[in-house]
Amino acid sequence: MTSDNRIRRIAIVGGGTAGWMTAAALAKILGPQYAEITLIESEEIGTVGVGEATIPQLRTFNTMLGLDEDEFIRRTQGTFKLGIQFRDWGRIGDTYFHPFGPFGVDMEGVSFHAFWLRLNQSGDPAPITDYSLQAKAADGGKFMRPIDAGRSPLSKIAYAFHFDAGLYAKYLREYSEAKGVVRMEGKIVDVTLRAADGFVESVTLEDGREVEADLFVDCSGFRGLLIEGALKTGYEDWSNWLPCDRAVAVPCEKVGDPVPYTRSTARPGGWQWRIPLQHRTGNGYVFSSRFIDDAAATEDLLGQLDGKALAEPRTLRFVTGRRRKAWNKNVVALGLASGFIEPLESTSIHMVQSGIANLLALFPTKDFQLAETDRYNRVVAYEAERIRDFIVLHYNATQRDDSDLWRHVRSMPLPDSLLEKYEIFRSRGRVFRENEELFNDTSWFAVMIGQNIRPAAYDPVADVLTIEETRRRLIQTAEAIRNSADYMPLHAAFISEHCAA
Repeated sequence: MTSDNRIRRIAIVGGGTAGWMTAAALAKILGPQYAEITLIESEEIGTVGVGEATIPQLRTFNTMLGLDEDEFIRRTQGTFKLGIQFRDWGRIGDTYFHPFGPFGVDMEGVSFHAFWLRLNQSGDPAPITDYSLQAKAADGGKFMRPIDAGRSPLSKIAYAFHFDAGLYAKYLREYSEAKGVVRMEGKIVDVTLRAADGFVESVTLEDGREVEADLFVDCSGFRGLLIEGALKTGYEDWSNWLPCDRAVAVPCEKVGDPVPYTRSTARPGGWQWRIPLQHRTGNGYVFSSRFIDDAAATEDLLGQLDGKALAEPRTLRFVTGRRRKAWNKNVVALGLASGFIEPLESTSIHMVQSGIANLLALFPTKDFQLAETDRYNRVVAYEAERIRDFIVLHYNATQRDDSDLWRHVRSMPLPDSLLEKYEIFRSRGRVFRENEELFNDTSWFAVMIGQNIRPAAYDPVADVLTIEETRRRLIQTAEAIRNSADYMPLHAAFISEHCAA
């Protein structure tokens, strides 16, 4: 490889969480000597920036950057998250928990789920959450980081965060600028394409400044200024499976100590999120405009707040789906510019992180090899489709018929990839993780059982243990989980001691 073929200039279009995560990661991994990194953003264009909930993979990203976790929590008014509590999804009145970390421990090479299912089908009423440290701790408002405690459940505690997305972007901006990233303030009014091959050559700002680059990263939000506006990449619309197309968001006063989980409550026209931060609570209502209008959704949300609203509600419009290519020519789209799967399982920030990781794994030279961009697009599309299926499951696996939305999603045709998951689960409660898909067997099992899908039988290999031995081991497991949760400090006390803002 000749050195003049190297990517020398990278332009990131748009700030917000996606833009500054990209800037921070590229600056950290490539270093200031490799390429000039410029980020263009406009103060006039607001970011979506509601309170964010995440999944545990973000810890890997922050560790890669070398961020101190306590400082990160303080700087973003953050709290900890052990999973998601779902209310009213299967039936009105139902509550279940999707935890980070496994249920129980696999035994004799057989999935723990199979042993639990065997007991459950023989009349044992113990819920699956009795075997999850995250579920038990969340229920008691407890949190701690894992400690070295041998085989105790306390040695492995998977967790994520809630934080103020605007503050996270600001924190990463400081980090990025300290590593040499140049921020330009301004609105892009024009994009110039190279005549020879249609690649993006430069972008022009409102004041006439021109920014040229070899590689452009489009973090311009739903508009997709480069990926769609300039390159007309096309969009794959998934609203036939995910009909919600709007969200109204509003922060409210904090009332009481923050719980260590995100709450998702199914409502007549969609669902409501509740994200507890140190200084306030983030709330939103994700809904389908086919089934409820903006005013009714806003009124419904305002009527459900814990405390006084701290701002005017903001309504966002979106179409669920993805760009036909996330990487087209010399433009890589990240964040909302690459597509949007609604925030039900807190995957938005993860998909930015995953896109960055895949870009670095396939980092180009100026000749942009098609095989590499094709692979990137295939990997990113596969992940998005598997996440889509998991989100669709929550809607479709419902017994609710109290509103038009729920009647619609119960009976809609499903992607084939999801139908296969259903059929395998319904026969013997088995779940398989496909290749690199994000959600593992614990996640699928939690939602399917939580939303009242009951398998006809259990995995026959669970008969390797007698029913008595199975019962004895599960009682032991539940006791270890209970004792571990009892040992943990309260979430609020942990924050107060280690990372209060």
